[in-house]
Amino acid sequence: MKFLLSVSRLIDAVSELIGKLAMWLILAATLISAGNAIVRKIFNVSSNGLLEIQWYLFAAVFMLGAGFAFLRNAHVRIDFISSKFSARGRNWVDVFGILVFLFPLCYVVGTLGFPLFERAWTTGEMSSNSGGLIRWPVYGLIPLGFTLLAAQGISELIKRFAFLTGNGPDVLAHEGPSDEELLAQQLLEEEEQERLKQEQQLKGAN
Repeated sequence: MKFLLSVSRLIDAVSELIGKLAMWLILAATLISAGNAIVRKIFNVSSNGLLEIQWYLFAAVFMLGAGFAFLRNAHVRIDFISSKFSARGRNWVDVFGILVFLFPLCYVVGTLGFPLFERAWTTGEMSSNSGGLIRWPVYGLIPLGFTLLAAQGISELIKRFAFLTGNGPDVLAHEGPSDEELLAQQLLEEEEQERLKQEQQLKGAN
């Protein structure tokens, strides 16, 4: 288990590094988008290449950041259901989800996406738009992104089994309410404020 946990830490470090890189890609996409809009407004000049690089950067953030989101436990969860389970129950649900859903999905999409990348690489496929970009980099994000996500899935699976066997902490444990619980609390508070406001208006009218 110690060796597996060291493998898990290595995968986590790679996901953390790639996730931080993806954050910079968001900034790059924002700057390119703003610059393209300003040039178009002032000089009435635009470029399909600049438009497409924004799409490429967005695709890179989405595909490369999936493993990072899994590492940070920032992906969508149905917390109002899983919160009713015990710590072991939540971890077993994750084990089931990783084995039955995540790994098959990564395998299918990765194997279907690789031929697209390979064909674009060998043929030098270009965008059909005038001044557009080569296609293989964005196609390559598909198998790469799902490979990184599968790798993070392996890391998370190791951590789940480490907890279930008493060899590690519960990485699903969190202090304080979840985002969904905070949102529900905020909605209740707003509803209560609106009710009090209506009562005050009724009293004023009487």
